[in-house]
Amino acid sequence: MALKHHIDYKIRYNQQVDNSASYVLPFIEKTMPLGKGKNVLEVGTGEGGVLLPFMDKGCFCVGVDLAPERIDIANEMLATEIADKKVEFLCQNIYDHAFFGRFKNYFDVIILKDVIEHVYEQEKFIPYLKTLLRPGGQIFFGFPPWYMPFGGHQQVCRTKLASVLPYYHILPRFLHKAILKLSGEEDAIIKDMMDIKDTQISIERFERIIKQSGLKVLNKQHYLINPIYKFKFGLNPRKQWAPITYIPYVRDFLTTCVYYTVG
Repeated sequence: MALKHHIDYKIRYNQQVDNSASYVLPFIEKTMPLGKGKNVLEVGTGEGGVLLPFMDKGCFCVGVDLAPERIDIANEMLATEIADKKVEFLCQNIYDHAFFGRFKNYFDVIILKDVIEHVYEQEKFIPYLKTLLRPGGQIFFGFPPWYMPFGGHQQVCRTKLASVLPYYHILPRFLHKAILKLSGEEDAIIKDMMDIKDTQISIERFERIIKQSGLKVLNKQHYLINPIYKFKFGLNPRKQWAPITYIPYVRDFLTTCVYYTVG
């Protein structure tokens, strides 16, 4: 069944802040010093909680999202930081000429946390992100590989069967959809699940796109237990066993989350 953070935006916001402060920001700092003078963009910012720890470091932040209702929440939750000109939230497509004209070669860090697996035409999108970076800038990606047990985002389903059944998202489309229908999922949820199936991304495909885009992996961490599960399920994060991370395809089925910085 859907988790509380899918229904309560304040819980969702607090989880974003905690996960960012505990895991995302420290990971980025391993390859990029953060502080005053650094500009940070989060694509798919949602409620904006991921950016708060970066503001606390002295960075100027921009959060962009296509969902106006989520930008409204970000503006509400971070009203003080907006007034202090620490952050700006935009409901805008980053491909828009106005966005590109303003932010070309502007950011030191671009963050995509649980976003790239929702983006169409990733082979076009990732190289485009490079144009928004300053020289020496870096991009952070954190995402669940498609073939992991719940890579189909089953957690957003409303019915128990569809939300807890692992791996069925990798079945052929008609079987995947049939299971959702038989479990009683609403049409809107089924559409969301099919959209995710269309934009799925594996570790192998991600690394291939990074290489083709002329980017280099600066740091990576694979997790057996996703850090966000600490806040969602009360599970302690656990890094993937190192040998598994070097076994193509097998690692996709056993890794619930990956972090990468590229530049």
